[in-house]
Formats: sequence, C-alpha cells, structure tokens
Amino acid sequence: MPANDLDATFAALADPTRRAILARLAHGEASVSELAAPFAMSLPAISKHLRVLQRAGLISRGRNAQQRPCRLEGAPLRAVAAFTEHYRQFWDESFDRLDDYLRELQGDDEKPRRKH
Repeated sequence: MPANDLDATFAALADPTRRAILARLAHGEASVSELAAPFAMSLPAISKHLRVLQRAGLISRGRNAQQRPCRLEGAPLRAVAAFTEHYRQFWDESFDRLDDYLRELQGDDEKPRRKH
C-alpha cells in the first residue's frame, strides 16, 4: 500500500466517531441514518465523516433503490495490520530479551553470595 494511502487510513482512524462508525459497519451494512443514530450530530456532519472514510477506502457505498447503504472495506485495515506487524514483532522480541535478562538477574540473586 502506498504511503499516502496509509496516511489517509491513519488520518481517518484518528477520529473516535469514524472508528465507531467502522465498528458498527463490522456488523453489516447500514444506512446513513442508522449510522448517525448513536451520535448527537447532524446528518451532514455524519456525511462528512463518511466521505473521509470513503476517500480512505475504508467504506464503500452501494445502491439499493433510494438508499445508499455503507459497507466496511477490509483492504486498508489489512494494510494497517501488516504495517504494525513489524513493530509488534520488534516489541515482542524486545520484551522476550528483557524477560531473559530479568531471569538471568534473578538467577544471580538465588546463588549464595560470597563474603569478602
């Protein structure tokens, strides 16, 4: 995924309202009014959030008679997961090394100390 696509995805995910919308869409398609229901904001404000999500490729809009239901698109989220996996591995390995070091220190403490 190009860096600017990843930037757009992270920017879209930075807002808690947009993350909540994505969480709702993880359960299935929804109309704009269904997505707006839990929020104390206008439909135009929700529509702005949806445009940001759509530009980032996180949602798509279908056609169903008069409605345009929104649905979650997984590709950008998979790209974020792939990007962060490298860092997860780094921290896992770092914590494993720290665990080994702490075990080594504890092992030294368990040995009787020689008095001088």
